[in-house]
Amino acid sequence: MADVTVVKYSFEGEKFEILVKPDPALDYKLGKKKDISSVLVSDDIYTDSSKGTKPSTEKLLKAFKTEDQAEIAQIILKKGDLNLTTDQRRKMVEEKKKQLVEFIAKTYVDPRTHLPHPPLRIEQALKDARVSIDPQKGVDDQVKDIVEKLRSIIPMKSENLSLEITIPAQFASQSYAVLKSVGSLKKEEWQNNGSLKAILEIPAAARPNVIDRLGSITKGSATVEVIQ
Repeated sequence: MADVTVVKYSFEGEKFEILVKPDPALDYKLGKKKDISSVLVSDDIYTDSSKGTKPSTEKLLKAFKTEDQAEIAQIILKKGDLNLTTDQRRKMVEEKKKQLVEFIAKTYVDPRTHLPHPPLRIEQALKDARVSIDPQKGVDDQVKDIVEKLRSIIPMKSENLSLEITIPAQFASQSYAVLKSVGSLKKEEWQNNGSLKAILEIPAAARPNVIDRLGSITKGSATVEVIQ
């Protein structure tokens, strides 16, 4: 049945499965689809869908705290492993790789320059280190192990910087919203003339982006200095 695939989920050694439509299920996993009814082939919960065996009510209650099958199916779809087609796996790996590269570029720097590695350099390092990307794991769940492998190819360090920032009055309000979104404001002083002085803590790799954004908003009139 090419239009049906399986989602598998384990809880304390017990296995549960549901039958789903491959492409709608992938869209649901990626957050592109919200309506689970269009994903499920049926509401049935199995311990082995190929044999048609189903779990007892006791097992369902223990694992999911409910016996509502639609609710259980939703949990399995969100937390379980979708049996991907070859094309789906390739697309998901590429999407996950983009997310990982973006995260690493924003979070880690070259300790020699304190600047982020360019995305292309990170992508090449992933290839050189023969990193295996799990398409169904979140970035946070696998980035630590991946970074350890990349360190054999390129030097990487996660560090924070404190920036002392001064923004003229006419740009202060708009810039303040940006500062709040890109880092942690450790200190803010609104001057009598309406200008803003602030100390912002950010990942070191985010410095170029912060400077670019503030420069764009303030037309280059903001001052940004690294506090040693």
